[in-house]
Amino acid sequence: MKKAVIYASTTGNTEAMANAVAEGVKSCGAELLMSTASDANVSDVLACDVIILGSPAMGDEVLEDSMEEFYTNLEGGLSGKKVAVFGSYDWGDGQWLRTWVERLSASGATVVNGEGLKVQLAPDEAALAECKSLGETA
Repeated sequence: MKKAVIYASTTGNTEAMANAVAEGVKSCGAELLMSTASDANVSDVLACDVIILGSPAMGDEVLEDSMEEFYTNLEGGLSGKKVAVFGSYDWGDGQWLRTWVERLSASGATVVNGEGLKVQLAPDEAALAECKSLGETA
């Protein structure tokens, strides 16, 4: 099994989450493709069995710009794919993740982690454990 972990991060919080997700992917024996959204290749990501995407909430609870651009290019190929989402935020209630899950569902993807995994500001040890678990189980 091959899992992609693609993320954007502005302060390092979502990157810390992505690293913990990647640790979980490796610990379950899956092959890992990991990249930032700005460097990711859409074809390589779509070739994976599971796609795990991470983005911080920006502005009025929207995806970070490089993730929005990458996701827009990826969206048309997601039908039938297993996808999970995660990210960090400062204020708000997680609307950016709920909106992302709605977009994923509309594209035909199967979202494997409900409304997504969100962490306010920097992830603590419990949040990092959740991230690792996401990498193992997604």
